[in-house]
Amino acid sequence: MVPPRPVVHAAVFALAALQALASDTFIAAVYEHAVILPRAAQEAVSPEDALALMNKNMDILEGAIKEAAQQGARIIVTPEDGIYGWVFTREAIYPYLEDIPDPEVNWIPCTDPTRFAPTPVLERLSCMARNNSIYVVANIGDKKSCNSSDPSCPSDGRYQYNTNVVFDSEGKLVARYHKYNLFMSEEEQFNYPKKPEAVTFETPFGKFGIFTCFDILFWEPAVVLVSELQVDTVLFPTAWMNVLPFLSAVEFHSAWAMGMRVNFLASNTHNTIMSMTGSGIYAPDGARAYYYNMKTEDGRLLIAELDSHPRLSPASPPAVNWSSYASSVEKCIQDEHDFSGLIFYDQFTFTELTKPEGSITVCQKDLHCHLSYKMAEKQEDEVYVLGAFDGLHVVEGQYYLQICTLLKCKSTDLSTCGQPVETAQTKFDMFSLSGTFGTNYVFPEVLYSDMQLAPGEFEVLPDGRLESKNSTSKPLLTATLFGRRYEKDLKHPLRNSP
Repeated sequence: MVPPRPVVHAAVFALAALQALASDTFIAAVYEHAVILPRAAQEAVSPEDALALMNKNMDILEGAIKEAAQQGARIIVTPEDGIYGWVFTREAIYPYLEDIPDPEVNWIPCTDPTRFAPTPVLERLSCMARNNSIYVVANIGDKKSCNSSDPSCPSDGRYQYNTNVVFDSEGKLVARYHKYNLFMSEEEQFNYPKKPEAVTFETPFGKFGIFTCFDILFWEPAVVLVSELQVDTVLFPTAWMNVLPFLSAVEFHSAWAMGMRVNFLASNTHNTIMSMTGSGIYAPDGARAYYYNMKTEDGRLLIAELDSHPRLSPASPPAVNWSSYASSVEKCIQDEHDFSGLIFYDQFTFTELTKPEGSITVCQKDLHCHLSYKMAEKQEDEVYVLGAFDGLHVVEGQYYLQICTLLKCKSTDLSTCGQPVETAQTKFDMFSLSGTFGTNYVFPEVLYSDMQLAPGEFEVLPDGRLESKNSTSKPLLTATLFGRRYEKDLKHPLRNSP
């Protein structure tokens, strides 16, 4: 049957309207927030006092949201713990929690605030999104009652979740994510969901996924969202404590976006006492905007333009065979000058760069790391090493790593190699780093002195080499290939059903 002409015209018009709404690029925002903390996070307060504290933080977030919208941003990400802070007992955090319904209920809290149990925080966040016509991403706490019929029900009769919520530009709740990989003893006030959640939502400017902080280091949900569900952009509220030389926020988050070939919007809390800073808007070809500040207690709004579908962009990096080049290099032989050293409790094998230029290899187990380099302005009081680690990391979680790294030691004493250092004076005319990785999940990091990234100054070749394009514009702290062997990970109680 041929549809009537008006119906055909209506269908064509609707399709044209959808195509017009779709965007090749969009403006994104993240806000690093210096959170106002409760005076006594270990003691329970009244619901009124809890809401008063959260409103103080939301006052600041609302200002950032308005400014972002005025500058054309379509979406803004705010930090983990950005509304009430952290280090709560299970009892003390309860007054700050709300019962967050499943987004399938099709709810705009701003226009229908009494539909569910009292949810003043959800209502206010919804109104921020609706009044400014912008997607708003926030981190709050969810509570769900349970009883003895549920064998996993906590003794206090409720589940408590570290939760991200997303409101669209109309104020509708479109996503809810419960953090799956809790940060060990630091989050004993929360439960983890019985099954990992892979949360996505569609917009006119791409497909989005969301997870929280420590989740980034594990297969579920982080890799599932990118590799299996093919999201374009990942939203990442975090409370990230910087750990050098590989896990400072800006270097690792930028590297993750490059390694996973997606956009990555990372919003960190700001607290210098806790070493929390480092937010950014990252694309597969490098950082578009980032912020790192350990000197003052200032927040910061970042805004940048991104490709809506980065995999389709001409700037998208080519696919990489991470072990191709290094596998062709002559196998290394144990050198008498090799030595061991610790980086974040992992025992690396190091070899020193004793000459101003050359090619060297260092090995550990199945990982062979190869470096070609030429130093410029070499400082006599600075020592650089090539390091390799192939094994199980066991400190704040258990996960398998393969790491090749060129890094500056803290001093000329080789026992300091691997210790945190933020400044350097030595530049490199060139470097080329590669390794025989047993994984396709490798994240390329380059960090300059004073915690500065190097967007546009290095590239990853299809054969797995991380190379400088020209001389480094600033002294080098580290060039690293950080590999994750997810398939070898041990079972962990935070990543399996109770």
